Amino acid sequence: MKKRRLITSALPYVNNIPHLGNLIQVLSADVFARFCRSNDYETLYVCGTDEYGTATETRALQEGVSPRELCDRYHVIHDEIYTWFEISFDEFGRTSTEKQTQIVQDLFRKVDAAGYIREAEIEQLYCDHCQRFLADRYVHGTCPHCGYEDARGDQCENCGKLLDPTDLITPACGVCGNTPVVRKTRHLYLNLPAILPKLEAWMDTASVQGFWARNAIQMTRSWMRDGLKERCITRDLKWGIPVPKEGFEDKVFYVWFDAPIGYISITANHTDDWEYWWKQPDEVELFQFIGKDNIPFHTVIFPSTQLASGDRWTMLHHMSSSEYLNYEGGKFSKSKGLGIFGNDVQDTGIPADVWRFYIFYNRPEKSDTMFVWKDFQEKVNGELIGNLANLINRTLSFISRFYEGKIPEGTIDPVLEAEIVAREKRITDHLERAELRDGLREIFMLSSIGNKAFQDGAPWASRKSDPQAAADLLMQLSYLIRDLAILTEPYMPATSRRILAFLGLADASWSDLHTYGNISELHDPEILFEKLEDDRIEELRTRYSGTQKQRQQKEEEGQMEQRFNQSVDLRVARITAIERHPEADKLYIEQLDLGNGEQRQIVSGLVPYYTEEQLLGKHIIVVYNLKPAKLRGVKSQGMLLAASSGDEGADEQVEVLFADWAEPGTPVTVSGLAPAEEEKKRIKVDAFFEVPIVTAGYAVRVGNSGLEVAGRPLMSTLVADGEVG
Repeated sequence: MKKRRLITSALPYVNNIPHLGNLIQVLSADVFARFCRSNDYETLYVCGTDEYGTATETRALQEGVSPRELCDRYHVIHDEIYTWFEISFDEFGRTSTEKQTQIVQDLFRKVDAAGYIREAEIEQLYCDHCQRFLADRYVHGTCPHCGYEDARGDQCENCGKLLDPTDLITPACGVCGNTPVVRKTRHLYLNLPAILPKLEAWMDTASVQGFWARNAIQMTRSWMRDGLKERCITRDLKWGIPVPKEGFEDKVFYVWFDAPIGYISITANHTDDWEYWWKQPDEVELFQFIGKDNIPFHTVIFPSTQLASGDRWTMLHHMSSSEYLNYEGGKFSKSKGLGIFGNDVQDTGIPADVWRFYIFYNRPEKSDTMFVWKDFQEKVNGELIGNLANLINRTLSFISRFYEGKIPEGTIDPVLEAEIVAREKRITDHLERAELRDGLREIFMLSSIGNKAFQDGAPWASRKSDPQAAADLLMQLSYLIRDLAILTEPYMPATSRRILAFLGLADASWSDLHTYGNISELHDPEILFEKLEDDRIEELRTRYSGTQKQRQQKEEEGQMEQRFNQSVDLRVARITAIERHPEADKLYIEQLDLGNGEQRQIVSGLVPYYTEEQLLGKHIIVVYNLKPAKLRGVKSQGMLLAASSGDEGADEQVEVLFADWAEPGTPVTVSGLAPAEEEKKRIKVDAFFEVPIVTAGYAVRVGNSGLEVAGRPLMSTLVADGEVG
């Protein structure tokens, strides 16, 4: 009898949006779960957001919300992304639940009662300003090894050296920037050296029977070889699961102690009979999909906790631990916003199945791989469209055209059949071992067999010269396409449904492979995918270059152009008269001609920078729709524009923007945008400054666009890069 299959993917941390590299684990577990269900295994796939810990508490503090509010918001974001990707969770939960608290505390009590918990006093950095102990990664400073000035307290990102926060030169709190102090605090430790004999005995069997990934075995062995150390399992935080032990009531469990237990509690929130999955090790196989950075927590910490409790737990059978997916020559980074993220892919207009295809065709199973936009385009156009979609389109469109959409009757070519069956067995074997990339590539090899058979059989010719041979080939290829729909379902579920619908089938499963007799006619087959053109790929590559913060700034700059166009009215005016303000040493009073007989008066603070002779008769730019205001008792009906750079004082440069080529009354426009037709409302000065105008390379710009007057760009001659106001 087949064992039940319990499947988990690494719980995504809740305080950020997942990028493509993070999505590999949930997608990988999804492919395996879909395969298991199709192949008649009783299957449960659970995942959820990992919500407790320092990162959440700190992010909530930075955003001015409670940790619960932060988790609620990001849980929805994660759920929406996974729904778009059609991840077939049986339960997508979260770790901040009552069930999680109950199960974690129960496990801890059993481990403590068995003698595997130890107390110790340690010194830890404390921020007086934030009134909290600082987790290692939330202390920043200069690395003592390489001099990198933004090293974290746990590891330097620049040189890779592991650090203790107290090693940092000039350490600072990662939240407020103040210098922390050293304080003593007591914590609880999981005594891994004492558990090691149990762990080694379990691993010797589990890693072989469960055919663990090579990197999982190597990393776990290195931990054991170097000597397991006691692991601190508590933290001085408020957001977490309270420690049920006298003297430690003000502490919570360290997130990496409680997070893997989340797999159990999420199952318990799915079904009251959760022990059917987690306490029947002889009937259930546990498959876990993680990234290589999480290996020790799944092969050492979590199993050690289970073993130390004394209960008979379902424990890790197979560990599928992928390497890193990098991005365009660098690394994906949630903290820095580098790469393409789950919300980004939804905005590309490229279907989820296309992304799923490429992620698995390029899955980093044995070494790091790179997401490169050009390679993405080549694989989609060459393999997904040029191979798989090509076979389906050429076969079904030929049947539609020459056989009125009816599947011709024919006999099976035993040679082609043997080749198909052998290839399908290899695909099944790969998927049984969770070798997902190899499985997908074998599917495309099978599709290539079909394309070669179509080309060699030349039905466009044999339809007339040997009609039965053409019928035999097209019948067999129709069932091969049905098989390809079954085989691709774990990888590309929406595409599989469409292919089956072309064949008049509602669904199909693994048991239907290489069977015949259930297809009779076609139902409106159509093109499966749209080719990715060069200009589209280049646009996407440019759009998703830089960090998310930089991309957001670009978007906001683009919005600034529209805001300016809708709200700010700049016009050319000629200064017809100028005099000193009688009550202010730094102010001029200027009389302006705005064309069509309109006269206005403004007040400007230009006395320290210009003489009356330098301004009289000049054509300047004024904010035409600015509400009038009194400056030292004199009414000002607008404001002239000047560029400035440097600090106020001796180093400051101030330059009035002139447009002597334009007639008074000429409007200032945004390059590339049609002027707003409606008359703009009057605005206050603070509303004007909400739409920043700058000089960049001497060009006067708003957002990403230059300003123009009478068809010529508005330029500064002195201030290359500064502010305009």
